[in-house]
Amino acid sequence: MATVKASPEAQLRLLELAGLDAELGRLEHRRRSLPEHAELAGLEQRDRELRDEMTALEARVGDLKREQLKADADVEQVRSRIVRDRARLDAGQVSSPRELGNLQSEIDSLLRRQSDLEDVELDVMERLEAAQARLKEAGAERASVGVDLESVTGRRDAALAELAGLSGQAAEKRAAAAAQEPADLLELYERLRAQHGGVGAAALHRGQCQGCHLTLNTADLTVIRGTAPDEVVQCEECRRILVRTDESGL
Repeated sequence: MATVKASPEAQLRLLELAGLDAELGRLEHRRRSLPEHAELAGLEQRDRELRDEMTALEARVGDLKREQLKADADVEQVRSRIVRDRARLDAGQVSSPRELGNLQSEIDSLLRRQSDLEDVELDVMERLEAAQARLKEAGAERASVGVDLESVTGRRDAALAELAGLSGQAAEKRAAAAAQEPADLLELYERLRAQHGGVGAAALHRGQCQGCHLTLNTADLTVIRGTAPDEVVQCEECRRILVRTDESGL
């Protein structure tokens, strides 16, 4: 049992103080557990993923454009040689059957080379188009995520503002209630509040502590029944201040 003494009225006021502390605790829990916090975290994570993907895609698009320029140049070079060789044939500049055969063979080889290079060129173009398409999709998705971020941030801020207002009102009421309590009783309450989840006092209701919900045995109730009204008693289980009321069952 505690040695602190306080009037029954001062002890009853502890229940108001405890109620306000419980309310402040609930408001703080609501503030921490707003669904918008998790929603924003997910959106921010997705935004970072898209940003990183777009950075990689932009670099890939740049590489593929350079690869395409090289592939285009390679194809054009072979085409130019084919055009030149065919021009020689068409102009009759080659009269020797052997040279004519060699030139035709070269043209055939160049045509196969052109086909291979055009396949490479087409593959590069397809990969470039795919990268550009994905880059566009990622950009659109990131823009959408940005809109969602703005919307959810607004909802979160509104909810936080509302909770801050409620917490401010409860804190003002708490300060007024605490100011009415004797210093030694308030000191004991605050010490117990820090130890027991933010609430340092509870009502004794029909023989049960409303803090830990322990039902006191007959011997403990007998001791409390014989304790002076101005003597502060504590729960043997949770050590919170036990406030006696007309419904304590004593």
